[in-house]
Amino acid sequence: MTIEIFREDAYAKTCTAKVVDADDRGIILDRTVFYSEGGGQPGDTGKIIAADGLAVTVVGAYNDEDGRGVLHVLAEGQSAPPAGTTVGAHIDWERRYKHMRMHSCLHLLCSLINGGVTGSSISVEKSRLDFDLQNASLDKEILTEGLNKLVEGNYPLCSSWITEQEIAAKKDLVRTMSVKPPLGSGQVRLVHVEGIDLQPCGGTHVRTTREIGRIRVSKIENKGKHNRRVNIVFAE
Repeated sequence: MTIEIFREDAYAKTCTAKVVDADDRGIILDRTVFYSEGGGQPGDTGKIIAADGLAVTVVGAYNDEDGRGVLHVLAEGQSAPPAGTTVGAHIDWERRYKHMRMHSCLHLLCSLINGGVTGSSISVEKSRLDFDLQNASLDKEILTEGLNKLVEGNYPLCSSWITEQEIAAKKDLVRTMSVKPPLGSGQVRLVHVEGIDLQPCGGTHVRTTREIGRIRVSKIENKGKHNRRVNIVFAE
């Protein structure tokens, strides 16, 4: 399995790694800074550069369906360096950092809306959460004000780990109704926004809420009888 550096250090932009497997689907490294798609957050893009200077473009990162680790998918027509090659893995940091800011803000949004999360999507331009709400009304301006108050509060974000048995016994921690927390390793990662939000999450996040920057709720949509979709964008 690939050592996932991004789980412990979301700010790591590059690392040295070794190719452990390569085929027409992509490259498996022994360690990586590339976030693998999950929880509504896209996989990272970037470059993998061999010691001889040969560079290949990574257009996505996913959990390999065969359980080998993180699969780094290459741009069409590019050839993977062979197994055993030492390489440098370099993410597109500007894109990743926007994902981190967006993902962290969605945790703040969860703290403002009392409802189960039925869906999510994160991108550099906009992000959204879907909530299971029966009789609640949502106001764009009130949510925007609430989010920016939390952003300006400069609350720290941190993570910890609990066992899968513990998370099974604490069902109230899980806000997502359609997606289970990442399971299978024996432990589950919790993301804390100090005093604001606590829930299982495998994504990448900023260190403090002020890094998110000003946010605007751009649209609230009805997506079914009980489903309300809240879209957010960066105010800048």
